[in-house]
Amino acid sequence: MARAARSRTPHPDPPGRPRLRLPGPRRAGRPFPRPGTARRPPAVRRRTRPGATLAPPARPYARAAGLVVVSLLGAWLGLLLLGGVDAPVGPMDTSMALRPSLTGGTRITVPPLGDLELDSHRAPVRLDVDVDRLDPARSAALIDHPERFAGLQRQVTHDVLRGAAGLVAASCAAVVGGATALGLVVYRRPRRALAAGGLALALLAASGAAAYATWNPKSVLEPRFSGLLSSAPSVVGTARNIVSEFDVYQKELARLVTNVSKLYDTASTLPAYQPDPTTLRVLHVSDIHLNPASWHIIASLVQQYRINVIVDTGDTMDHGSAAENHFLDPVATLGAPYVWVRGNHDSRTTQRYLATRRHVTVLDDGQVTQVAGVRIAGVGDPQFTPDRSVAAAGDAAERTAGGKLADALRTQRLAGTPVDLALAHNPTAVTEADGLVPLALAGHLHHREISTLPQGTLLMVEGSTGGGGLRAVQNTQPAPVQASVLYLDRTTKRLQAWDEITLGGLGLTRAEVSRHLPRENQPAAPGTTPSAHPSATPSDGPG
Repeated sequence: MARAARSRTPHPDPPGRPRLRLPGPRRAGRPFPRPGTARRPPAVRRRTRPGATLAPPARPYARAAGLVVVSLLGAWLGLLLLGGVDAPVGPMDTSMALRPSLTGGTRITVPPLGDLELDSHRAPVRLDVDVDRLDPARSAALIDHPERFAGLQRQVTHDVLRGAAGLVAASCAAVVGGATALGLVVYRRPRRALAAGGLALALLAASGAAAYATWNPKSVLEPRFSGLLSSAPSVVGTARNIVSEFDVYQKELARLVTNVSKLYDTASTLPAYQPDPTTLRVLHVSDIHLNPASWHIIASLVQQYRINVIVDTGDTMDHGSAAENHFLDPVATLGAPYVWVRGNHDSRTTQRYLATRRHVTVLDDGQVTQVAGVRIAGVGDPQFTPDRSVAAAGDAAERTAGGKLADALRTQRLAGTPVDLALAHNPTAVTEADGLVPLALAGHLHHREISTLPQGTLLMVEGSTGGGGLRAVQNTQPAPVQASVLYLDRTTKRLQAWDEITLGGLGLTRAEVSRHLPRENQPAAPGTTPSAHPSATPSDGPG
């Protein structure tokens, strides 16, 4: 009995060995559960290796830091993908967006020119404004109705505020959506994802408050230039000059256009040459340099002078970028065929785009076309000077291009189809056509020059039909707007006379039309030798 009692006594487990409990009958000392109650399953113990320690639970500040990182990264992705808005501002189409930044500020990107950076505010977000293009319809409306310039500042302010309101709404949605989506990917828990979205929205609101508190409206007077703006300050000048002179520009543009009508009355009273109604009339323009007023002036001259063909000797653009291409769209609506050669500010991209426009003929490498019965040959400028990564080759390259033009003229002469007009942008190039054509036209110099070359070709260099383009708001002395009407005999295609048309530049109200005759058409007074002087003195329209 004593041995049996000792056999029912549990033996202690050896030290270091876990106790093994097997399922089976109730052990001694454990009561059965009461009727109607379920037995609680035994707790599961984690087995660990001898000497191993359990990892401590995640610390709260580490989890908070992770949430902040997820919120910031998601907000940045949201702003990058969804945070931009398109906003028309006056005659321009712009894109606005907020971007993360350590210094804040505003960056305005003007594709043909470069970037302007303004210290407008101090906050962890930067305002990016991209000027996509100048809308032709809205620009033409301003030119056709100059009285609208008076309300342009109010319209621009309204457009900017409306665009900013849309940008705020789009940015809030973008940061919340981006942070929430990234939170779902990282945590896979909706509550944590919503917390990331809310934190991102709070951070954006705090950044907006900081920007509002540090806003500096005077920063527009002291911008930093980059891109082409930094390497060509003469094109745009300082922002202070632009701000002060643009007001003059918008006020005087109305007078500039008005002067076009004044010069017609003046032209009708000029003596000495009465062109036959069948005379061919060629309008020579050059160096427009992105001045939208030029299209209105050219269209008016085409209508009033009954122009048969427009000849443009290049530099229609300023930097030849694709963003400038839509500036060329009005050439199809000017009312006359348009013949064009590339200038040193016109890129190959410009040339390809212009070649697709209706009523436009692009000439290069000595190509020949016949328009309104006039045979015209031309060569594009071989140098693209706005691209400062390419070293300019100078006059040698121009003479080489002129040589191609001369070869084409000789070929046409031998074939019995001589050319009437030779075109090039740079006068150095077109002088290679001396003796091969009666009349050569060029531009590039931004002022008129007329000379007879050694072999008898008359070289006519036109001034800037755009008044120097953007330079008009920078130069102390405004550049005039210049164009010429050439009268050609319908049978011989020889020059009979020409009118030089000059409109006063910004701030001026002067309109001039002067009639000129070639030497062989001038009446010689007794005892005098004919000379190439205008047959009438320039006359001023009423100021």
